[in-house]
Amino acid sequence: MVDAPEAATEGRKGAPRRKLIVAMLLVGVVGGAGYWFLLRPTPEVAPEPGEVVALDPIQVNLADGHYLRVAIALQATLEVEEEVDGSRALDAAIEVFSGLPVDEVADTKSRDALKSELKERILELYEGELIDIYFTEFVTQ
Repeated sequence: MVDAPEAATEGRKGAPRRKLIVAMLLVGVVGGAGYWFLLRPTPEVAPEPGEVVALDPIQVNLADGHYLRVAIALQATLEVEEEVDGSRALDAAIEVFSGLPVDEVADTKSRDALKSELKERILELYEGELIDIYFTEFVTQ
């Protein structure tokens, strides 16, 4: 049998350990709650689509006397109140397509890559005013 003084000593040894465990749990819960409410990154909200502005078709000179007739539509965000000026987008299209061989422009994979490049340039030019671009006409000759 265990004496009463020995049992009391064993009970006192466990008390600081329990206090330490409870304190560590409290620090963990408070730290987790602080992170959750204060430091957690908030997900970006996608802008809502607004008006689609169709631009007039343009002709771009390709290599070897060929040309491309392309028309672009610009998908604006809902926040844009005025009609989007398409001159910067048309200028970017001329830069991307000018002088390319007709085979490269006509190939589906190449065309998709060129559209991605054009979209990236145009979205950068319009700084958050646009969501996407669309080809409404794409004819090579």
